[in-house]
Amino acid sequence: MLPSVLLLLLLVSGAQAGYYGVVYTYSFLDLQQFGYQLTNTFKISFSSCEELDSLICDGNCFGLPVYAIDESRGEWCQKDYIQTTNIDFLSTLYSVVGFANWTENINGIELSAAAAQVELRNRSDINKPNSSPRTTFLPLVRVPSNCQRNINLLVSDPDGDEVRCRYAAGVECHTCTPPSVLTVSSSCTLSFSPTNSSTEGPYAVQLMIEDFPRQTINVTNGNNSQEVITTSNSLSKIPVQFVFRVDPAAPSCTEGVYLPRFLPPTPENGAQIYTDVNQTVQISVRAEATQAVITELLFSGPHGVAKSSSGSGNFTLTWTPSASDAELTNTFCFVVQANFSSSVYQSDLRCVFVTTRSSPTTPTPLTTAANLTTTPRFTPSFTTTPPTTPTTNTTTTTSTIPNSTADPGPYYVLALNAKISTTLSLTNDTDTIIRLVKDELIRRGLPSDIILQVLRSAQLGVTATR
Repeated sequence: MLPSVLLLLLLVSGAQAGYYGVVYTYSFLDLQQFGYQLTNTFKISFSSCEELDSLICDGNCFGLPVYAIDESRGEWCQKDYIQTTNIDFLSTLYSVVGFANWTENINGIELSAAAAQVELRNRSDINKPNSSPRTTFLPLVRVPSNCQRNINLLVSDPDGDEVRCRYAAGVECHTCTPPSVLTVSSSCTLSFSPTNSSTEGPYAVQLMIEDFPRQTINVTNGNNSQEVITTSNSLSKIPVQFVFRVDPAAPSCTEGVYLPRFLPPTPENGAQIYTDVNQTVQISVRAEATQAVITELLFSGPHGVAKSSSGSGNFTLTWTPSASDAELTNTFCFVVQANFSSSVYQSDLRCVFVTTRSSPTTPTPLTTAANLTTTPRFTPSFTTTPPTTPTTNTTTTTSTIPNSTADPGPYYVLALNAKISTTLSLTNDTDTIIRLVKDELIRRGLPSDIILQVLRSAQLGVTATR
């Protein structure tokens, strides 16, 4: 019987403040010898790159799949963490990730939590498992308190599903108070209306993006057990979290005066750009603000993007997709920032799609388990209490081990940060350590059929001095 809980054990320590949000997406390769290769991408943001590195890899990320995206000095830093793992069962995974404490915010969100539902069962309409919606967002978006602002969250779905947005609720967040100044529509438009100075300041925004099939479909697990999914049942749920700051009123809300205004050849919001593997694409961004000084371009997108400036208000984003980007659509979002006296002003958020086509002159994606490479993996801290989804989604999970009785699930992927004091060797006695930890977790009430896996460990030495 497949265990009802798959527990990933992470031996790291430390809690940080200054969390600025996360955007999570997942994708996979075709079925291989050891199961589906699932790629999880976390765009994690903190108040500084040093703080982010301290959380992910104890301050030293050399050799780990952690990649810089962009930063605004003194405010935030965003990086990609890419985790690749093999999934040998087709099921639905539901996890709630906890990173650290939010940066100070008006709506009183302290502890972070980001829920994700990963649907890995085979879909009858596309004959493969589901892929999550794909998007990105800046860690910090700001608007003067007296200026109207509509932000269209640009989302693509690899399977052509209907995408809907909403605020997180229930167990999807530790504290779920939404910003009083920001509304979100199911079509993923965020709306801010002019307000008074009493509401100025930063707000923590916790969104969920869900994809729904456009027709009734069946999903099948490895035991050929099926379930009907209707157009009202979400397939996956991914978190999009960031900080929305309401700044003091601007002297004028007219674009191009204090608030930067985009000029040609800047692509329009929602523009579609096509490129090929190993073919460099350049996105030119130009903006003006007659009464303020344009200082920088801030963006979020895939890692490996180079940002350059050729004079005030002229910027270029340059990116060369690799084979792993083939047939994927990445979202690039950016703002131009300007200063006037001590005030900071941002342009509208503008986002574009960049789709990478497969190039016949480049190697095809890996399709055999023998070609897979193993990379060090980091898994953010997961809650240790199994969550229940607040929606009416009735998706269930079953075992995929042949000739076994299907466990009705659901299955939860959890991670545990722990410090362990022992005379045993992390190198030679790993199995013994895992067995002892498992015995203790079972004694504390977890199921006896949990599976433990050490993802990362570090040994601390103690030196006695006189």
